[in-house]
Amino acid sequence: MIRSMTGYGKAEAGLEGGKLTIEIKTLNGKNSDASIKTSLLPKDKELTVRQKITEALTRGTIDVYVNWEPKSGDTSKSVNIDLAREYLSQASALACEAGCVNLCTDKVAVATLVNSVLRMPDVVEARKQEIITEENWPLVEEAFDKALAAVNDYRRKEGEALYKDVTSRVKYILELEDKVEGFEKERIEAVRDKLMKNLEDLKQKVDPSRFEQEMIFYLEKLDINEEKVRLRQHCRYFLDTIDSEENPGRKLGFILQEMGREINTTGSKANHAGIQKVVVMMKDELEKIREQSMNIL
Repeated sequence: MIRSMTGYGKAEAGLEGGKLTIEIKTLNGKNSDASIKTSLLPKDKELTVRQKITEALTRGTIDVYVNWEPKSGDTSKSVNIDLAREYLSQASALACEAGCVNLCTDKVAVATLVNSVLRMPDVVEARKQEIITEENWPLVEEAFDKALAAVNDYRRKEGEALYKDVTSRVKYILELEDKVEGFEKERIEAVRDKLMKNLEDLKQKVDPSRFEQEMIFYLEKLDINEEKVRLRQHCRYFLDTIDSEENPGRKLGFILQEMGREINTTGSKANHAGIQKVVVMMKDELEKIREQSMNIL
């Protein structure tokens, strides 16, 4: 069964200081384009993760997010006391000079000033800590494997829906092609009658034998039998490919190009209102198939 390139997977790893959450989102793409959007992953582990992604997901635009949620009570920030004192000293001197507050008696003013100082640049610093270590890496690696497995499970479910949609539309194109064949006799007779009428309007004598030869030549140019045969072959090839190959996305795109070529040629040769309507319907179905097939792995 085919798989979609759209997928989502999530997994968690409980570490010493908190919880690590891994999310992987995928969309359609021509090749495998993985973007790891985190600074938590050590550089020496990034290559391992990329190899896992490439082996598990094959193709698509892949975004990987790693988030850290520390345990309650775990402080991850600290105050630069020396810098805070310097800011506070200068701010106090400025306040006294302006004579706007008495910092010795106004406790509210002091609290407000301290809060302002804490918002100054570099006063509150994030405490640098190594979250992913060699010791807990097996837990993190297991979480990556679970997230990738969830993405593939999602892709399989999406692939089932894609399969039903595109195969039903290809079968409908085959049904429409049968309708085209139903118009063939009527079309040929209409073309012949039109030529005869034009000839009568000209009121010119013609050689019946030569006229029949030219008529046959003209009708051969309008013949769409080859296009009908090739379109049916392409449709069957599409259905065989989607059933037999694991990742047929690229090949299906090429087959759709050939199907489109035969449908367009049929329309250009049609010379019949009924066939033209059917051709428009086939083009509409083909475009919907093309949009969906771009998401097939």
